[in-house]
Amino acid sequence: MKKSSIYSTIALALIMLLSMNMNAQKFSELDKSPMDAAAFPRDYKVSDKLIKIVYSRPMLKGRELSKLAPNGKVWRTGANEAAELTLYTDMKLGETDIKPGTYTFYVIPGEKEWTAIVSSDINVWGSYFYNEQNDVARLSVPVTSGEEFLEAFSITFSEAESGVHMHLGWGNTRIAVPFKK
Repeated sequence: MKKSSIYSTIALALIMLLSMNMNAQKFSELDKSPMDAAAFPRDYKVSDKLIKIVYSRPMLKGRELSKLAPNGKVWRTGANEAAELTLYTDMKLGETDIKPGTYTFYVIPGEKEWTAIVSSDINVWGSYFYNEQNDVARLSVPVTSGEEFLEAFSITFSEAESGVHMHLGWGNTRIAVPFKK
């Protein structure tokens, strides 16, 4: 009788232990606006990067860009958390020097130009807590139009004569933000 109660206790303990492990292995579904990163140089074989941005990629899904990133309002440059910009070397945005480090990258959309903002804030959700006093640099850049329609918000980099251009694209809207070395 004693043996059977010991075996029952051990069996019950094993079942409880296994059931707790099974619950711990549930993963959440894929985010509707998954995170992505872009860096320069773009080649993954080059580890000595100059600049990198981590951002979420919302989709238009038939909606107007102006509804998701309204003109005249600070936008987090993507979805979910505000875009996180890392500079690995001294750079300039316009005439403003920016030291290496991690920053938040915001934009203010407009019809003919967008304002690019590098802020000292980090680990920020959206643009709800944006504080202009924490701006490190600002630059207005012209809006252009692309031929290819981009359903998902996208960022990429290209080499420029004096540094790097960060290209933002969504729908047919295109923005090129020049960072100088």
